[in-house]
Amino acid sequence: MVISGPCSAETREQVLETARGLSDVGIDYFRAGIWKPRTRPGDFEGIGDIGISWMCEVRETFGLKIATEVAKAEHVELALKNNFDMIWIGARSTVNPFTVQEIAECLQGTGIKVMVKNPVNPDLKLWIGAIERILKAGISDVSAIHRGFSVYEKTRYRNDPNWQIPIDLKQELPEIPMMCDPSHIGGRAHLLLPLAQKAMDLNYDGLMIESHVNPTLAWTDAKQQITPQELKQLLQSLTIRNRAEIEEDDMLAFREQLTLTDESLIQLLKNRMRISEQIGKFKKDKNHVILQSNRWEEALRKNVMKASSEGMSEEFVTQLFKLIHQDSIRIQSEILSQNEND
Repeated sequence: MVISGPCSAETREQVLETARGLSDVGIDYFRAGIWKPRTRPGDFEGIGDIGISWMCEVRETFGLKIATEVAKAEHVELALKNNFDMIWIGARSTVNPFTVQEIAECLQGTGIKVMVKNPVNPDLKLWIGAIERILKAGISDVSAIHRGFSVYEKTRYRNDPNWQIPIDLKQELPEIPMMCDPSHIGGRAHLLLPLAQKAMDLNYDGLMIESHVNPTLAWTDAKQQITPQELKQLLQSLTIRNRAEIEEDDMLAFREQLTLTDESLIQLLKNRMRISEQIGKFKKDKNHVILQSNRWEEALRKNVMKASSEGMSEEFVTQLFKLIHQDSIRIQSEILSQNEND
C-alpha cells in the first residue's frame, strides 16, 4: 500500500495539482493534513474545514481514495460525514488515551479504515493500547504507522526510527498491518529511499510518504516532501524481496548464530555489572562520589571511536554505552545507600 500527498492542504490549487501528479504514480490513498496539531502556538495549524471540499474534489476528479488526520471527535464526525475513505490518529494524539478513547467512541458503528501512528515517545504499550481501543470500538480494518520517536539528543533523523519497537508490536499484534512513514522519520528528502527500503526489508505492508507539487514552497515540513515524479522514481527504485526464495535451513542457521551471540552478550553484561558492584563497594569504603564526569566522557569517546573503526553506528554505540552506564550508576547508588548493618 502506498499513501501519499502533502503534509498540509494549503490551497485548492496546491491540493489538486499534487493529486494530479500522484494520480499517475498509482498510489492507493491521497493524504493531506487539514487540521494540524502543532508544537507551538502561532505555527500553521491547518487550513481547517474548508480543506474537506478540496479533498472531496480530489476523489471526484482523479478517482483517488482520500485520507486525513483526526485529533478529536469533531474531526471524526466531519470525516465520516464527507465519506473519507480512511483516517489516521497522529502521534500527538496517540500519546493521550483520553483522546484516543474519545475518537474510538465516535467511530463505533462505522466501517472506515483507521491507522494509528506510534506515540511521540518510545512507548510500545501506549501504541498497543491505542490500537486496542480502536479495535474494541468495532473497527476491523486497523493499521499501525511507524513514524519514529522523539529523543532529547537529536540524531541524523528527525525522529529516531527505533526499529525494534514496531518489530515488537508485530509480535504482539501480528494481524495488524504495519506501515512506515519515512518522511517523519527522516525529516529530509534524501533519507526517504534508504528508510523506505529498510521498511520493505523488514516486511512492512506499505509506505506513507509526503509529496507536494512544489516542496520548496510548502507551508509545513518542506524539507521532507518530494514531488510526485520523485515519488514515482523512489518507488521504482525499491527492491521488494521475495522471502520465499530464502532457504529455511539457512535462516535456521542464522537464527542459531544470533541466539548463541545473544547469550554471550548477556553473560558479558552480567560480568560487567559484577565489576560495577565491586566499584560501588570500593567507592563506599573510600567515600568517593559515584559519577566522575570527565572520566566517563573520555571512556565514552574512546569506545565510540573504537566501534566506529569497526564499522558500527556511532549513534547506536553511544546509546548502548549510555544505557550500560546508567545501570552501572543504579547499581553503585544502591550499594552506597545501604546502611552498614544491611
